[in-house]
Amino acid sequence: MPFTALHPDLGRLDSTLPDLGRGMAWCQVHKVRPRVPLVCPECAWGVHPKVSGSGVRFFCHDPNRPPSCELSNESWEHHMLKLEMAGAIRAAGWFAALEVPAEDGSWRADVMASSSDGAVRMAWEAQLSPITLDDIEARTDRYAEEGIRVCWVYPGARPPRWISAVPAIRVRPPQGREAAWVVDDGLAGFGYRAGRWEFREEPLDRFVRWALEGQVVPAGVLPRYRRVYRVVDGQQRRFTRDRWWTSQRSVTDQDRHEVMRQGQEAAQAEREEAAARRREELAEQERARRAAAEERRRLEQEERTRVFMKQMEARWAEDNARRERERVEREARLTREQAEKEERERQALQTARAWWGRLSSKQQTELFPAVAEYAWRTSSLRLDIPEELKIWPQYAYGVPLFARDRRRALYGIVLPCPHLAAAAPGPQRRADPGPEHHGRTRTRPGPPRKPDRAPRPARTRTTHHGLNTCGSPQHPPAGLRPPTRRTSRLSDLTAAWPGHQNSRN
Repeated sequence: MPFTALHPDLGRLDSTLPDLGRGMAWCQVHKVRPRVPLVCPECAWGVHPKVSGSGVRFFCHDPNRPPSCELSNESWEHHMLKLEMAGAIRAAGWFAALEVPAEDGSWRADVMASSSDGAVRMAWEAQLSPITLDDIEARTDRYAEEGIRVCWVYPGARPPRWISAVPAIRVRPPQGREAAWVVDDGLAGFGYRAGRWEFREEPLDRFVRWALEGQVVPAGVLPRYRRVYRVVDGQQRRFTRDRWWTSQRSVTDQDRHEVMRQGQEAAQAEREEAAARRREELAEQERARRAAAEERRRLEQEERTRVFMKQMEARWAEDNARRERERVEREARLTREQAEKEERERQALQTARAWWGRLSSKQQTELFPAVAEYAWRTSSLRLDIPEELKIWPQYAYGVPLFARDRRRALYGIVLPCPHLAAAAPGPQRRADPGPEHHGRTRTRPGPPRKPDRAPRPARTRTTHHGLNTCGSPQHPPAGLRPPTRRTSRLSDLTAAWPGHQNSRN
């Protein structure tokens, strides 16, 4: 549905103009016979004048038109928007031509606005169909190459992606018969106090006049101010814009505000730098104070350590001197005790030799067989007779006799020295069976103490024998001295000795 047509003689006719742009009345081409041969300027197909029910004049394609004709594929809203822009341009005192193509065919403007002297031209494009960002920027560049300003107009409900990539606005269609088209997006003013851009809504015809006269121009937005807030359907939403149609004053205010903000930021940065320097100075002072306090504590600790070490050295010297005195005293005591012990042992040995010396060699030879015979006769025990006479200090310098069983139980002690029985080393007496006790008794060992070289006696139930005179007081061997009261002490010792036991139990 184009608004222009090509006359064979007059050229381009514009149905939106009263004289069709060529000094002709509408009735000269509308419903006349024969029909004026008019063609479409886009596809060169035949068209004929027509009037809509609302009184809009246009040219309609004849049947079987080419489907690729862009003018015939435009929507009714597209045509109405072009009519509205053309009316606004003409109301501003500029000349408006619809569907103006380039001489080389590289572009075709929906509405071309021209100043009265023809020196200034501005293309108004109604863009309803989807278009890529690259395509719209390329078409804008083609207009700029020929010195033509351009404004893209979008009537959709939501702003397109290219709204701030090229000089563009979004308009809102009229809501009533008497209402007007309104610029809803793309026009803004900069609030210096608020420091941000704010949306402006203006009637389309007023915006067209401002744009043609240069009162509003497309201006870039600085990165700091790209975010813009607006209340939509009762909710505040955030938008991002890189370009606005705005006044030169708003552009100046944005630049002034940017300079002011940079100055503030520079002053803030300087204050922060000064504060950082001050904090660093304070930190350095604090580090110095802590280092001095640490050094002071270190010196005090060293002094305390020195005093403590001095005290400890004095104490150690005292301890060493005390230990040295104790060592000397201990060595002297041990030397004295050793000498005393050796003297006692020497005297005991002399006493024992004197005691044994009371027996002749014949008596000593007959003594052990007599004891063995007595043990066999009274206890059925066989004794081991030593081949060599050897007296034992731990047995009161007597000779121990052991049974020939597996345990080698101690049977008795032959001729212990009564003077040395009490001082003889060995276990202490547990029980005192009496000076003349002979018979069966149960004994328990005293604290474990091993004799120097005696075999370990076995713990058993046995008959204890006081053999200091080689036999029982009732049946002494022939030729031997009967036991006396003095020998009963050894009987007590042998009765308490745990080894005086055998396994006849």
